[in-house]
Amino acid sequence: MPIREFDLDRDYEAALALWQTAGPGVGVGRSDTRAELAKKVAHDPDLCLVAEVDGRLAGTVLGGFDGRRGLVYHLAVAPDQRRRGLARALMAELEARLRAKGCRRSYLLVRAGNAEALQFYAAAGWSEMDVHLLGKDID
Repeated sequence: MPIREFDLDRDYEAALALWQTAGPGVGVGRSDTRAELAKKVAHDPDLCLVAEVDGRLAGTVLGGFDGRRGLVYHLAVAPDQRRRGLARALMAELEARLRAKGCRRSYLLVRAGNAEALQFYAAAGWSEMDVHLLGKDID
């Protein structure tokens, strides 16, 4: 399964459709418009990844690195491609790329009640943290 960097023109529509149908684990919001995603891809082009199966987009993961910590967004795999190692491969590639940048710790968010995602990440070595998540729209 080829993993490559996200190409906005080639991948945006398929990625958005995947995120919209991925289930409750991936929230699609204001940051997922083409214009907003263009900013993300421009900032971290080598950390925004897609996986293809038979020439079609079958999985995504978006990563970020601010020079100190990494972040993981939108790990999603098409329902008909799940349980085949695609999510593990995407995460392994992202983690390798973060490590190569000098990232020592990375974070990700899991929506409350998403037990399947918590199990997946725990099996991959991620652990829950006792923190409060706060957010604020600043525009």
